[in-house]
Amino acid sequence: MAGEARTLPARTSGQQGLRGNPQLGDPLAGLHVTVPGSDATAWHAGRMLSWLGAAVVCDAQPTGEPEQWAASGLMALTGLRDGVPLAAPGQVASAVEGALLAIRLLARVCGREVELPDARLLSERAAYAGLHRDAPRSPGGSFRILRAADDWLGVNLARSSDIELLPAWLEEPDPVLDRAVAQRSAVELAAAARVLGLPVAVLGGKPDEQLIARGQCEGVHPFKLTGRSRSDQWTLPPTVVVDLSSLWAGPLCGHLLNALGARVIKVESIHRLDGARGGPRRFYDLLHAGQESVAIDFTTVAGRAVLAQLIDIADVVIEASRPRALEQLGIHAEEVLSRGTDKCWVSITGYGRVGPWSNAVGFGDDTAFAAGLVAFDPETGIPAPCGDAIADPVTGVNAALVALACRMSGGWWLADLAMREQVAAALETPSEPAHAVEAADPTARSPCGTAPASGVDTTRVLAEFGIGPK
Repeated sequence: MAGEARTLPARTSGQQGLRGNPQLGDPLAGLHVTVPGSDATAWHAGRMLSWLGAAVVCDAQPTGEPEQWAASGLMALTGLRDGVPLAAPGQVASAVEGALLAIRLLARVCGREVELPDARLLSERAAYAGLHRDAPRSPGGSFRILRAADDWLGVNLARSSDIELLPAWLEEPDPVLDRAVAQRSAVELAAAARVLGLPVAVLGGKPDEQLIARGQCEGVHPFKLTGRSRSDQWTLPPTVVVDLSSLWAGPLCGHLLNALGARVIKVESIHRLDGARGGPRRFYDLLHAGQESVAIDFTTVAGRAVLAQLIDIADVVIEASRPRALEQLGIHAEEVLSRGTDKCWVSITGYGRVGPWSNAVGFGDDTAFAAGLVAFDPETGIPAPCGDAIADPVTGVNAALVALACRMSGGWWLADLAMREQVAAALETPSEPAHAVEAADPTARSPCGTAPASGVDTTRVLAEFGIGPK
């Protein structure tokens, strides 16, 4: 059972405390945290910690988002190519800054001072790839916003297979995308796309069958947790992370856990390497330097046995697959957790691992759009995707916070993070009226080294843990 939402109330005077409910789903129940500061960063840090069960003291108000959005590089990525940079609804940049502050505060509870990036990490991929705003297309170019007969529709053609499925989806042999979409209902188009595995979404903001099934209609949580604490000592033990994810969200989670001292082992299929390897090399290095790389043949019985053993030795498992994908390999999160004493399974999906859309495909741009994150050009009314695949880094930061909290509490935990819900939670706090702020260009940190080549550490790692044919 997931913990109930505990949102910091508006402050009047002095400091107020907010106590977590010590029940199943609250890894930080019993922990008291004072959050310094009085701005939106502090407010969101307290909000995240309280959602994890901590008793929070915070004297803050959710103000300052326009400056955060502009400074993060996201404003420069939002709008028409030749138009002005646009502000966005909600408080996405401040929520991410707050989650990073929450990570630093929890590390401090464990006696560690850590150096972490700030909200500018939201635009790092764009900085490395040289992307620009281009509404109604995303900076990356694969996602676009179209007008259906009754609503806005977001279509992400990120893979060659997506383009090949257009005739089947639109029921035309050679469809003209804009014209075909304009003749149909957005809800019906999105439903047909989910059946085919196409990342297509209706503009969010209203409850749908997936949100209803996940109990996310009366206030959206950025994560749903199932588990039980084993300790309240609030220490961070040595941690081995097995990262089965790819692209951005999961690897960012692993990158942040690595910064906290975790040993991160990236595991790939030899037949399907991380697609981010084909993107900007320095961005891949940024997220994977200092880690180890294991490559396995998932198509063989022996390879799947090795995968299962690697997962069993992990303290934290990060995966970003639809539930049925791992099940086809004989891997079931609940079964793995039942064998472990102190283990956290971080599951990242587009729309959640339970509910009627549990196997729907979702990427960073379309799931953010499905959450309701979109800006409109004031002169033309053209809708603009906000930032670059923004649900990815938002999810990655939140996943790292959840994994840290679960490791501190001990016990077993299944963390269900839906990318859409990460953004939707940040949209529940209204943004301030837009005012004149200067949009900073996207920037990126320098990698601390070079990412390991795929599989370079396989033999050594398997030998170290005694993994192999039984």
